[in-house]
Amino acid sequence: MREKVNQLLDENMVKGYSKSIGHHFHYTKPSPTSYPFQFFWDTCFHAFILAALNRAEMAKKHLESLFALQKANGFVGHMIYWNNIFPKRLSDLFQSSPNLKFKLLKTHMSALLQPPIVAQAVKRVCDNSADQVFLKKMLPKLKKYYNWIASNRDFEGNGLISIISPFESGIDWKPSFDEVVNFSSKRANWRLFVKVVWIDFRNFLNNYNCRKIYEQGYFIVKEVGFNTIYAQNLLTMHQLCEKIADPDAQIYKSRYDQTVKSILEVMYDKETAAFYDVHDKDNKKIKVLTPTAFFPTVIKDIPTDISKKVLQNHFFNKDEFDVPYPIPSVSINHPAFNPNQSLFIWRGPTWILYNWFMHKHLMENDWEKEAHKLIESIEKLIEISGFREYYNPFTGEGHGARDFTWSGLVIDMIQMEKNKKL
Repeated sequence: MREKVNQLLDENMVKGYSKSIGHHFHYTKPSPTSYPFQFFWDTCFHAFILAALNRAEMAKKHLESLFALQKANGFVGHMIYWNNIFPKRLSDLFQSSPNLKFKLLKTHMSALLQPPIVAQAVKRVCDNSADQVFLKKMLPKLKKYYNWIASNRDFEGNGLISIISPFESGIDWKPSFDEVVNFSSKRANWRLFVKVVWIDFRNFLNNYNCRKIYEQGYFIVKEVGFNTIYAQNLLTMHQLCEKIADPDAQIYKSRYDQTVKSILEVMYDKETAAFYDVHDKDNKKIKVLTPTAFFPTVIKDIPTDISKKVLQNHFFNKDEFDVPYPIPSVSINHPAFNPNQSLFIWRGPTWILYNWFMHKHLMENDWEKEAHKLIESIEKLIEISGFREYYNPFTGEGHGARDFTWSGLVIDMIQMEKNKKL
């Protein structure tokens, strides 16, 4: 498996030089044809995989390229177009700032975020290589980045971060967003596409002015997955700062404490024992069960009784997520569930990200058998269908992009199990 994943990453790897910004870049395409650009959280996943493959130096190059276009205020977009003119899909033009000045003719980045998992990626690489020089180089960039998020997306000051487009979740067509965009059909169709593109177009017209977008309130969502990752990475920032005696360590610990407190108070529903996305300024819960319903269980300061109840009620429920090839991207008993290939992704099929995200928590909390099942499932999926973007949770049939890198996260999962045994 290591050999296969190494080969996959090498075949998808890109390096070059951007004259427009004077920078040598090095990154891995998630897929050679479907996703040829550098994506934010994909790059972080690649860093985890490369570290597990003992290729930390390559992972560092990827992360440095990811931050090469960081703005002075700390912002980093979810897509970086190295020496590219246009995105793959014309409507993605609205995900960039309207102040084009023909920047599309040179290296540029989008105006959207993606789940901020980069602090954990940097820590994984540093732990693998014991390289404090790299940490000292990256930490100021990370601080500016997380400070930008806190200043510009914590609109209510309660530690919860709002996304302003479904695409910022990384879970593009997540069924819980249907209610927010006023889409009533359960099976996705062209009307949903238009409604979602209209959100990006309005953001574009507002020049991605966060405060103005919040005041208009047409898509303000506190998404569970994004905020769980944000909380994890605030704690990681605290740890990274402490590692080199950075005086700002406590800032990130305080933010972490506030975010965890708000996740429990705002997103957790006692009646159904699940965490839900919330929207608008009144934080209305969207009671749609997707795997992010149990994401916060991985946060170490979530009470153990709550974590166990959420997992037992949903993760191990055969009517919801306990399927032959876990973890489906929406509960199988939800009307929107579609296990097959579709333009509207994340509405049924299994994505490897979910397995990887939950694996460590299960392994460390007396569910070792269930944790290993997630690894076995990925190995079988690769055997049946190769490295695909997503898979049918019942048959293992592969769908979406080919030669897709995310399945390589299984190497990181295997390494975790080996380390625990040692």
